[in-house]
Amino acid sequence: MNERVLIVGAGIAGLTLAHWLARHGRRPTVVERAPEPRTGGNGVDVRDGAITVAERMGLMGRIRELATDVNGIKFVDAADRAVARIGTRDSTSVEVMRGDLVALLYTVADGVEILFGDSIRALEQDDHGVTVTFERGPARRFDLVIGADGMHSGLRRLVFGPEERFVRHEDHYFAFANADGTLGEDRWVTMFNTPGKMAGIYRSGNHAQAKAYFIFRSERLDYGHRDVAEHKRLVAEAFADQPWQPTRGLLEAALADPEFYFDALGQVRMDSWSNGRIALVGDAAWCASPASGAGAELALVGAYRLAGELAAAGGDHRVAFARYEAAHRPLVDRKQQIGPNVRLMVPRTEGGRCVRDALARLPLMKAAGAIERRLRSRAAEPLPVYHRTA
Repeated sequence: MNERVLIVGAGIAGLTLAHWLARHGRRPTVVERAPEPRTGGNGVDVRDGAITVAERMGLMGRIRELATDVNGIKFVDAADRAVARIGTRDSTSVEVMRGDLVALLYTVADGVEILFGDSIRALEQDDHGVTVTFERGPARRFDLVIGADGMHSGLRRLVFGPEERFVRHEDHYFAFANADGTLGEDRWVTMFNTPGKMAGIYRSGNHAQAKAYFIFRSERLDYGHRDVAEHKRLVAEAFADQPWQPTRGLLEAALADPEFYFDALGQVRMDSWSNGRIALVGDAAWCASPASGAGAELALVGAYRLAGELAAAGGDHRVAFARYEAAHRPLVDRKQQIGPNVRLMVPRTEGGRCVRDALARLPLMKAAGAIERRLRSRAAEPLPVYHRTA
C-alpha cells in the first residue's frame, strides 16, 4: 500500500501533497530544514487548475480574502515620475502572498507529522522501502520518499545527481525582502530600470508591509545558495549606484530583513521525476523560474496529481509515478516557455527600456494580456477526481 511517505520540504508543493496523501489514507511525514514555518515570499498566482485544487481543499474562499489587490505595474524614471503603466488585474486568477498561502496550507495539514529543523543526510532504498538517515533525528524507514525541497533540492542531488545536470541558469538574479510600507504607490508595483537592472516596490492593497524587489542581469555567479551574507553583498554591490532615490531605502530595509531572499532565475529540466521509490514534485522537479508566474499553479496541481495517482493505483508507486508524470509534464512544458516577461521587466539597454515604456502606454499591451488569458484558459484541462482503489 506504500502508506508511510516522507515528504522533504514544507512549501506549497510539500504541504499540498501531505494534505492529499492524508485524505487518501496514507501516513505522510514532512521534514523541513527551517526551524519553523516560513512566512516570507513574493506574490504568487492561483489560477486555472490550481483554483480547482484549492476549492477541493476548502481554501479558495480564504485565498480570495487574502488577495493582494494589486492593480498593475508602474514604470518610473529617476525622478520617480510615472512614465507608463500596465494593468495586471485578472478575474481568472488570484494573487496571494506566498507566506499567506503556506500558512493556509498548514491549517489543512492537521494530523500530519512535521519535523522542523532537520534534513536528510543519506538514504538507501530496496525492494520494500527506503531507509532514511536524518541530520539530527534517528534513522527511520518509509515506503516512499518525495522531494519537494525546491530548485536546489538536496534530495535530488542525493538520488539523481549534481545540480548542474538539471538547473539551467536564465541570465538573471533576483531578490526580495520586506520594505517600508510607505514607499511606492498603494496597489501598484513600482519599477525603475537601468540597463540590465530593476529595482521595485510591491504595495499590496491588503498588506501593510511593502516588498522590495531587485533583479539584475549577470552570467552565472559562484556563491553558496544558503550564504545569506554573500547574497546581501551581491545585491548591495549591484544596486549601489542607482540614480532612483528610493533605492537606498529599499536596500537598507532589504538588507536588514531576516527573511531576505536571493536566488538565480533558473529552470529545472529533468528527463524523469522518479527513481524507484523516490520521486520529486514542485520546483525540485520542474522549476519554471519566478518569471513564469506559474510556480504556485504547478506546485498545487502537481502535488494533487501525485497523491491522486497513488490513490488510484492502490499505492503501486511504479504505476502512479508514471501516470503522474505523463499527466503533469505537458503543463510543465507549457509553463517553462516564459516568453518576453524578463525582457519587459529588465530591458538590456536604454533603448530597450524606451521601447518597453512606449509599448506599455499603448492599448496593445492590455489587449495582448486578455488574449493570453483566453488562450491559457482554453488550454487548461479539467482535473480528475481521484478515488482510492484499495
